[in-house]
This record gives sequence, C-alpha cells and structure tokens, in this order.
Amino acid sequence: MIDLRKFIDLDALQKIQDQFSEATGLAAIAVDGEGKYLTKGSNFTDFCMKHTRKNEEGAKRCQKCDAEGSGTYYCHAGLMDFSTDIIVHGEKAGAIIGGQVLPGVPDESKFRDIARELGIPENDYLAALKKVPVRSESMIRASAEMLGNVVNQLVNLEYMKTVTQKRNDILDVEIEHIQKSLDEVTEKTRDLQKVASMENILSINASIEAARAGEAGVGFAVVAREFGEISKNSGGVYQRIHELVGSINTSVSKLTGTI
Repeated sequence: MIDLRKFIDLDALQKIQDQFSEATGLAAIAVDGEGKYLTKGSNFTDFCMKHTRKNEEGAKRCQKCDAEGSGTYYCHAGLMDFSTDIIVHGEKAGAIIGGQVLPGVPDESKFRDIARELGIPENDYLAALKKVPVRSESMIRASAEMLGNVVNQLVNLEYMKTVTQKRNDILDVEIEHIQKSLDEVTEKTRDLQKVASMENILSINASIEAARAGEAGVGFAVVAREFGEISKNSGGVYQRIHELVGSINTSVSKLTGTI
C-alpha cells in the first residue's frame, strides 16, 4: 500500500483543505489507505461531531455512511457528505471526505424525529442544526469534485517528484560504479598494451636470432613471425577497447550533466 506520509507535504494539503472549507462552508478531512487521519478536520459542525457522532446509535449510523458512501451522497441524518478517493499510480492511497452541509432549508419536524430516535435532546439538536451551512446540491457536488481533483493532482505531483528523485539517486550511484569499472578497464587495457609491445619486441628479437642461425633457424623464424602477428593483432584489439572505453566515458559524462 502506498504511504502518502512518505512523500506528501501535509502542511500544503492542510492549507488547501482549510481554504476549501473557508470558501465553500463544507467540512473536509483527508485520510490514508487505512482510514487514519492525514489532516485536521476543517469546518466540522457541532451538529455532526458533538451531537450525532457522540451518540452511540448516531455514531453507528455515521460509520455505516462513511463505509458505504461514495461520491456525493445524503447521510442518514439528512445532510450531504462526500468521499473522493486519492488515487496514486492506479492504487487507492486514501480519500478526501467531508460535507456536513444541508442542500436546502431543513424540515425541523424530520430532525426532531431523528433526535427522538437517537435519544438526543430535541432543542439542542435543532439549535446545532441551525448552524449547519446551507448550500445548493449542485454547488456541493461541484465543490467536492473540485477538491478531489486538486488533491489528486497535488498528491500525484509530489509522488512523481519523489519517484524521480529516487531514480536519480540510484542513477547517480550506478554511474559512479560504471565510472570506477571503466577506470579499471582502462588501467588493465594499458597494461595489456604494454604486454603486446613487449611481445612485439620479443618477436623482432626472435626473428633476428633466427636469421643468424641460418637454415637451422627457419622453423623458429616462422614461429617468431606468427608471434609478431599475434602481438600486433592484440595491440589493435587493446587500442579499440581503449577507444570504446573513452567513448563510454564521454557518454557517461554527458548523461551526468543532464541529471
């Protein structure tokens, strides 16, 4: 499961959430994939938090709505709530939830009935109800969708920044390993070039000695020539390796400069 706390700027998320609630009157809070709070609640109403949710039966009904609610929906108490998934890399990593607003002027008689069902003092319940913001249903739906889009964009941007940085860090380490390996290959190739040069000198000396030996050195002269050819070919191969290493070094340097 993707842990939002590992990459998201929670202060920035809190600020966006607070500004949203201040502008729209809707309550809001962000939770992770396990339902644990990421932010502090913004614009939560006493009607929900101090009365309905603190009542045992009311809390059960609210929890049922929280678990089953999706998008923008009516809660059991007649208010409108919303829940928008936070999707990161195709995986649900949390949600932004809230609402706690009325889509129109409330019918007090219905809320008196709810208060009696829950065992909450009717007058206290209605007094808290009068403080609940009233917004049109279209405004509530549009606001919830907007917040969901903004939060998802913020979270995914932060996620990509984190992933990119991790990849760059890994790339830096691997480039360093490649550079060390290339340096070692260069050093070994130089050693082999020295060996090839010595082999060539030995071949020349052997040819001279074979010539001095006359007919007796004919066979040895053939071996000396073959030895000389091998040393020349080896020298060419080592030179090509050296050139390729130089080319790779150039590419690595260019790659490092673009990170």
